[in-house]
Amino acid sequence: MGTVGSLLLTLLPIAVILGMLILWKKPADISGIVGWVVISLIAALFFKTSLEVIGRSTLAGFIKSFPVSLIVATSLLQMAYMEKTGALRRVIIFIKTIASENKPVQIMMISIGFGTLMVAVGATPVSILPPILIAMGYSTYVAIALPSIGYDSLCTYALLGAPVVVFYDMANGFIKQNHLGAELTLSQIGSIFFMFLPIVSTMIGFCMLWIVGKGKAIKEGWLPCLITGIVIGIVSFFTNKFENLVTLTGVLCGIAVIIAMVIYLLATGKKVIDKSKLTREELEYEKKFPLWKALTPWVLLILLILALNLPKSMFDYLYKQMTFSIVGLSANAKEEIKTRLLWNAYTWILVSTILSMIFIRPTGKQIKESLIVWKKRAPRPVFSAAIFFAIGEIMNMSGFDVVTQKWGAKSMVEVLANASANAFHGAYGGIVGFIGLFGGFITGSEASTIAMFSKYTMTTAAKNLGFGITGLVIVTAALAFGGGLASVISPAKLQNAAASIDKLGEENKVIKVAFVFSLILTTVTSLFAFILLAINKG
Repeated sequence: MGTVGSLLLTLLPIAVILGMLILWKKPADISGIVGWVVISLIAALFFKTSLEVIGRSTLAGFIKSFPVSLIVATSLLQMAYMEKTGALRRVIIFIKTIASENKPVQIMMISIGFGTLMVAVGATPVSILPPILIAMGYSTYVAIALPSIGYDSLCTYALLGAPVVVFYDMANGFIKQNHLGAELTLSQIGSIFFMFLPIVSTMIGFCMLWIVGKGKAIKEGWLPCLITGIVIGIVSFFTNKFENLVTLTGVLCGIAVIIAMVIYLLATGKKVIDKSKLTREELEYEKKFPLWKALTPWVLLILLILALNLPKSMFDYLYKQMTFSIVGLSANAKEEIKTRLLWNAYTWILVSTILSMIFIRPTGKQIKESLIVWKKRAPRPVFSAAIFFAIGEIMNMSGFDVVTQKWGAKSMVEVLANASANAFHGAYGGIVGFIGLFGGFITGSEASTIAMFSKYTMTTAAKNLGFGITGLVIVTAALAFGGGLASVISPAKLQNAAASIDKLGEENKVIKVAFVFSLILTTVTSLFAFILLAINKG
């Protein structure tokens, strides 16, 4: 089989998934299943991959997806619980009162500040925020678009840093396997990733202002937008200097943006809270259900996460020592799959939900209804997250021989890496963001994009183009940010946002404008990566 034939066969499963999503408009889980079947057949028939390797890789991929798939499962349970107990309604009423006199500040505070904070602790802005924005008087178009783009710059730190943790494990596995030197720390990775944040955050702020009111909104809101970008840059610079704070970047940046916008409102003489927008029914519900009680699931979660990460000794113990590794499952006998059961967010989302019952005191009926809703909502998105990790693992392990513990044929990753290096050479850093955008569009997740494409990206950078470790991380950071920026054009996320306000179909209006924004943002991200690579080489 020739080089061109290998490349076409490697790209075929990706093309099939893309066709399923765009042409046949199939959901992500169904598209993922078909993609898995196609990639398994190609790996077996053309890349000399045994059924054992395919099976082991599939199982390993599912387990490696836990930082994403189980967080999706537990966060959906928490959201169903908050919805059925009335806690979510109380939170929505409170958010409606915030910054009503200054729309740009309201947008920065809610879509970037609150949205980032929520996605960082495992909640989903595309489910929570659209009903809130509609209740605040925004159009359907705006209510779908803003939650999908607001947290994108900090998507790497979503779900308590799940994407950056996935990359941490994959990068160190790659470094170890190829004998490239000492393993990277989280802070070494974070110190490169954070450099993209001020630029991307500020640009996302301007995109959101344009969505709301075009040039007029930008004229009114340029200063809060710049302040938001600067605050995120400062906070992320600090958090990524410390090993135990890297995964808290999203949490702390979200809180910092909210605080900065409150200070800005006070400094400009505007009200922070204005209850005049509330209906009589909402005012009555506000008195009946205290806000502190409604917030207990999230407050407890944030407190637990801070308690487990701020003390460095605790972080080191849970993250580095209590890894709950699984050995012998992967086709590569030497590989350990670190689950970090007691550190990962999914455990503590579940714990915070259970502990909050002490304060919210749900009835048996409410608990039962929560479980029914969760059972209806959770399986498909959980499976969607897992199946793309499995596909990525098969791509990575294709051609591997279990007996010799070596690659008997070139893997799909190596084929892609060789083709990319030959096509783009030194300009590879300038296009890798678009590979991430493509991956994020297909998978609907930055973490899944990293799982599918990071090994290919690292192979191209390190083996084919001769980049050092720093260059390798820069290139993968561009890939990751491209995957995060795809949120605003991801069919799964836009449909989720539209469904939360019963406006399925309206997302098609958003995607046309969002596509232009995603291309602009990804172009800037890729150019910045190209500049960083040039400086690093120099």
